[in-house]
Amino acid sequence: MNTVAPVRGKWDKVEFYTSYFLLLVLISFIGTRLAFAVVWQLPTIDFVISVIAMLLLLASFWFGRHSRRWRLWTIGFATATQIVPMVIREPVLLFPLIGALIPIAILVGCLMALSKKDTNASPPTGS
Repeated sequence: MNTVAPVRGKWDKVEFYTSYFLLLVLISFIGTRLAFAVVWQLPTIDFVISVIAMLLLLASFWFGRHSRRWRLWTIGFATATQIVPMVIREPVLLFPLIGALIPIAILVGCLMALSKKDTNASPPTGS
């Protein structure tokens, strides 16, 4: 039986490299936070979920090689472990986060529009 491996398109490459970049950013952020835990006391629950998030982020380089779902869930979990405890302790921080959703929603809308764009369509001839 001859099976043909799917060809990775341009959009898949963008998503692949972007998700790995986000993983690296989260690793550096959470790693810095855990390093500061040596100097300043971090609440126990924050420390535990940050360690779990760090382990998942490191594991996602292996398990997420071929699984977009694994990478995206890991990015979402690691982000939530940093934001949720902060907002629970200081609810006023929810307002800037809600304000930050506006450009994120615009970005997601643009990315969805780009992902649905027909790749076979030729660009319009300009003036």
